[in-house]
Amino acid sequence: MEEAGGIGMVNSNLAYKTKPLPEPEIIVNERPLKWCSVSLSDVVSRGKRLEASVFDVDAKQAWMQVSKCKYGASMLGGDAGLIESAYYPGRFKRVYCDKGAGEPFYLPSQMSDIKPKAEKYISALTKCDMQELKLKGNTLLLTRSGTIGTVSCVSRTTEGKVFSDDVIRVTFKDEFDMGFVYAFLKSKTGNKILTTNGYGAVITHLEPEHLATVSIPNAPVELKKKIHELIVRSFELRDESNELIDQATAMLVKELHLPDIGSFDVDFYKKDAPVETFSIKMSDMAGRLDASYHVPIVDAITEHLQKYADEVTSIGDKRISKDIILLGRFKRVYVDEGYGITFFGGRSIGELDPTDKRYLSLSQHDKKIKEELTIHEGMILITCSGTIGNIALVPRHWDKWAMTHDIIRLVPMDDMIGFTYIWLQSEYAEKMIKAHAYGSVVTHIEKDHLSSIPIPLLKDHIVQHEVNALALDANAKRYEAYRLEQEALRIMNDEVINAK
Repeated sequence: MEEAGGIGMVNSNLAYKTKPLPEPEIIVNERPLKWCSVSLSDVVSRGKRLEASVFDVDAKQAWMQVSKCKYGASMLGGDAGLIESAYYPGRFKRVYCDKGAGEPFYLPSQMSDIKPKAEKYISALTKCDMQELKLKGNTLLLTRSGTIGTVSCVSRTTEGKVFSDDVIRVTFKDEFDMGFVYAFLKSKTGNKILTTNGYGAVITHLEPEHLATVSIPNAPVELKKKIHELIVRSFELRDESNELIDQATAMLVKELHLPDIGSFDVDFYKKDAPVETFSIKMSDMAGRLDASYHVPIVDAITEHLQKYADEVTSIGDKRISKDIILLGRFKRVYVDEGYGITFFGGRSIGELDPTDKRYLSLSQHDKKIKEELTIHEGMILITCSGTIGNIALVPRHWDKWAMTHDIIRLVPMDDMIGFTYIWLQSEYAEKMIKAHAYGSVVTHIEKDHLSSIPIPLLKDHIVQHEVNALALDANAKRYEAYRLEQEALRIMNDEVINAK
């Protein structure tokens, strides 16, 4: 008998002995088995249902984890709890008005933004206690309806701002408990406990009274202070970042002699008409019949820039940007954390650590992730569907994450990253971007629209360089703020919740 390689064969009437093929190596990424114990009273409370889906396994495990914590558990609220007060202002009918005629008004969805921008203004005619609505320092914030359980802290940026009654304000008996509780409720374990009850049912509406039933590890004071100080410093860095952006914007406005945005509207509308009207030449129609595209303010801003800038070019100029990317729609395949790439949507573009993070399958989206979806530090992101014109500069910790197709990715030239960002996030560029929006219900803009947006180059090149540098410094502070918060969360998880 002879030996032959490969698969066993029969040649004529002779059988050949084959060499054994190497066993293929199969790698299986094991996932931990999810389980929990359920008491008979829980089964009865849930309508005598025995299906596992009735009970949130992760929530049950979170409650058990804290109850068996090394340091024991205490209550968040109640007479023996950490909370001094927890309340939200009484509900009221809102009377909105134009900018300048009332107080900027912020919604719960803006609570976790690094630099929230008011989109509505509340009139003094509104029957409410305006002072009660204004946020006060050393306060923890919780959303109580809609998406419940989002948590934030009042910082210099938000102190004194008028926020919706849908935000619960929480103060503590000991100051260091604020940062400690923030980190706990930001952790997966703490957030599960906050948003579910003892048998794992999701709470649809959060009330201050519910906090009295939330258990929290009774950690030593030293650990609480350590976590608190990291969180406080993280929010201080966010404030410092915002102040640098404000400084850079002020320098840009001063150099271009830009007046208040409202002053551009005055001279373009016909005064004898019952409504605001204006006329345009047929040659300027550009195939657009929607009035919003032709609003005079855009031309007014452009004319002003041409007077005071060294040059007015466009975002698509190769001196400004290397590329402008807009993806097509695609079917997403999500996986558990640890099995895919971090993916988030446009509504979280203003947050330090996006709250809507999910994970895209690497195997199903490998090519698209590599070629299109991945974002990189220094990119500028512009929301282009639904809410138009929200801007973010990609910080270091977002590098190599993935984002939705509803975002235009602008890749600026290396020496124009910060300056381009400061211009695009200004209220003057915002008017220009939104003028391009089309669609009756869900509005959109295209990458060609962004490419055509005017951008001024300053006569004083030193000022332009300083504006650019301030924006980059601001972005670096946001990364440092994220790093400190993640360290606080690590300590919470490793040295408190899961401490042995």
